[in-house]
Amino acid sequence: MLKLYSMPSSGNSYKVRLLLNQLGIGFEHIDCEYSSGATSSDWFRAKNPNGKVPLLELEDGRLIAESNAILLFLAHGSAYLPVDRYDLAKVHEWLFFEQNFHEGTIATRQAIFKYEQRAHLRNPEHLDPLLASGHRALGVMEAQLEKTPFIAGNDYTIADIALYAYTHSAGEIGKFEMERFPFINKWLSNVSKQTHHVTLDWLPAT
Repeated sequence: MLKLYSMPSSGNSYKVRLLLNQLGIGFEHIDCEYSSGATSSDWFRAKNPNGKVPLLELEDGRLIAESNAILLFLAHGSAYLPVDRYDLAKVHEWLFFEQNFHEGTIATRQAIFKYEQRAHLRNPEHLDPLLASGHRALGVMEAQLEKTPFIAGNDYTIADIALYAYTHSAGEIGKFEMERFPFINKWLSNVSKQTHHVTLDWLPAT
């Protein structure tokens, strides 16, 4: 059985749990919540020297780090990853956007509010630039979703999963002005209605 090392509170970890459930793939969940200190332990660093989750361990012991790399691996050959070269490139485009821009602003601001370890950053000096940059990232998504029902085109793909993970809580936790983005809000509703969708707090039965 696959093993997934993940933080239940993390959007990056949530991406993988969501896709695994939508694919109907059973897995063992190893809790590496922020407060546990697991990712800084010797046993975890032996598996991933970068000290980050999610981390997927295959049945033969091989390991895959980085949330979007795991999504690409799991989605191969499924309806969540297109075969057409152009359509596939568009999925990659949004995966890179998510990690290079969206995650660094939307998720970072949410983390400051969510985790007490980052409470010292709850000041305008840190929060205001993230608010402005996050709104720009959301504006890029809004422009696309005004044209297509899903982020990479007409079909639901892992690009939607990747961007949903932190966008769905951007207003509540990150205090972003989500009323400015009607097409994103419609998309969030559409994503939540996909087959076998689960929420952030979902974990597999032990």
